[in-house]
Amino acid sequence: MNTDSPLIVGIGGTMRVGSTSEKAMAAALRMAESQGARTLMLSGPALDMETFDPAVASRSENAQRLVEALRAADGIILSSPSYHGSISGHLKNALDYTEDMRADERPYFDNRAVGCIVCADGAQAMGSTLSTLRSIVHALRGWPTPYAAVINSSLKPFEADGSIKNPDVAAQLNIMAGQVVEFARRARLAASVEASVN
Repeated sequence: MNTDSPLIVGIGGTMRVGSTSEKAMAAALRMAESQGARTLMLSGPALDMETFDPAVASRSENAQRLVEALRAADGIILSSPSYHGSISGHLKNALDYTEDMRADERPYFDNRAVGCIVCADGAQAMGSTLSTLRSIVHALRGWPTPYAAVINSSLKPFEADGSIKNPDVAAQLNIMAGQVVEFARRARLAASVEASVN
């Protein structure tokens, strides 16, 4: 893969390997790859880290890997189950580690598109969870893509191998992934032009 291609980092899923939210994120990253992006997925055990404490300087290997991946990311995809009307605690904890990026040249999610995926066992919790996820992205100075994917897990939209059996879910993920890749590509081009001028 060409290293000039944008890097899209996916974060989320649940602690259960093979969850709907993990399969959705993996599918979205495959779609991003088909559009020329490089991808990295951090899910399940990769997000198993101690509760974020800004007063503690040491970081686990998982926390260090997460922050370094986000620093390198040109675009981000977040995927969360809906737990009691909001995002999962382990995803929120992972996002809290972006505080380590506050003094970076590109702090937090600055100037990066962020695609959002919400999976809920029924339609009622999707809206509140998506709103929460987008609010967090705004707080982290990211650009939530205009299109997000909301997936009803109770309809079992994925095969056991992660392939998508629901065409509506495939369309949602493809549109969202395409917006992340396109924004990332434009941002890289703009940065390249600016660097050549300076």
